Amino acid sequence: MCLMAAAAVAGQFALSGPALAAPAPDGGAGSPQVSVQPALPFPVPPKIPEFDAEFYQPPAEIVASKAPGEIIAARQVNLATLNVIPTNVDAWQVSYRSNNGRDEAIAAVATVIKPRGGTRDGAPRPLLSFQMAEDSLGRYCAPSYVMQQAAVPWLLTGAVTSGAQFLEVQAALAQGWAVVVPDHQGPNSSFAAGPVAGRITLDGIRAAENFAPMQLSGRSTKVGMVGYSGGSIPTGHAAELRKTYAPELDIVGAAEGGVAADLGALVENADNALGSGIVASGVIGVSREDPELAAFVDERINPVGRALFAAKDNLCVAWNSSVAPFLNLKGFFDGGDPLQNPIAKKALARTAMGRSVPDMPMYIYQSNPDWLVPVGPVNTLVDTYCKDPSASVAYTRDHFSEHLSLEVAAVPSVILWLRDRFAGEPAQQGCSTTDVGSIALDARTWPVWQQVVGEEVAGLFGKPLGA
Repeated sequence: MCLMAAAAVAGQFALSGPALAAPAPDGGAGSPQVSVQPALPFPVPPKIPEFDAEFYQPPAEIVASKAPGEIIAARQVNLATLNVIPTNVDAWQVSYRSNNGRDEAIAAVATVIKPRGGTRDGAPRPLLSFQMAEDSLGRYCAPSYVMQQAAVPWLLTGAVTSGAQFLEVQAALAQGWAVVVPDHQGPNSSFAAGPVAGRITLDGIRAAENFAPMQLSGRSTKVGMVGYSGGSIPTGHAAELRKTYAPELDIVGAAEGGVAADLGALVENADNALGSGIVASGVIGVSREDPELAAFVDERINPVGRALFAAKDNLCVAWNSSVAPFLNLKGFFDGGDPLQNPIAKKALARTAMGRSVPDMPMYIYQSNPDWLVPVGPVNTLVDTYCKDPSASVAYTRDHFSEHLSLEVAAVPSVILWLRDRFAGEPAQQGCSTTDVGSIALDARTWPVWQQVVGEEVAGLFGKPLGA
């Protein structure tokens, strides 16, 4: 692996060096132009977000003066597989204004990526908003840092989900699609806090359309959204919020899997089980955006739970998942079952999906024997949506997969579904539920596997993605 990485780096700089230059000095169509800072020269490492407050945490008065999605600052970045092997694309980070779940102004950051080359059919380039399963409690775990060349390797920091899902981002870029990857957990690393994550996602789409170097078609850009597991939280909430929060966006479809529709059900499912470590981190993350819940946790948590929560604070997903599996989560709280307390019930209700029906086609896929995200609440969510005759939901339940394997197996089917949406193919009217043995056995997806793997291997050796 080390030899291959070294060869790829050498080949990338020898063959593609000039293409790494910034394509444009300024950007900001639809909002005041901002100066775009050049990328750091390799091997200069980028600052981790906690020590890069000027970009990640601009002054509150500047943030409040902007409209949601309006860009505050921008800089070019170099992306790399395993933080070493350069990815031959044009990429930038944008800092922009968004809102938290109480509609208070906050700063947000997203990575916007443009393939090199035109689209497959010559049509205007669509935009995919890819919500990674960050599932972490520190800003250094955010995708904007994890995807960068010369960043601290994600295999060390524990940001394994964002690091691995960068390969899925590359699969989307290979289709000729532009991609925006928001740091949807926001400035407080609020893992599992859906209301703020949905707003940051929608404002990230606005920012990408506002950014001139992306060469998109402004508000007429066709947009898709995708997210799995922790990424389903911002995707699902953004889908439900679009018609009231960002009605001008032309979102033609949203795909989500491993859907965390009901956080209370996740706590019940993880209690004394393998997933207790990561679900406990979700409780911490939600409380960072909910002052009432934070006060409840602080009042009711016992000393053992307090020590556990302190140990998890600021860890990335691999390490906070491995701290305290198979523990009694509810037993860390005094005063009976915490899920039955009115304060906790209200907090969980605010984070639950199903509060409104998305006004876009939805592709939902779920492992039936999922050990982390139970299928029952997903069935309920689909039923809730489908009570509305205008809903368009294609729901696939996979019976041979589990939580981790389904994400990989479903990549080609998601790409095919999004291809149709971007091509203007009409989505199904109404709702359908399909039970399959394995989603990977669909022969229509096999050529997509071949194309994706071939493009990504070529990309490791310097081929421009999407060209």
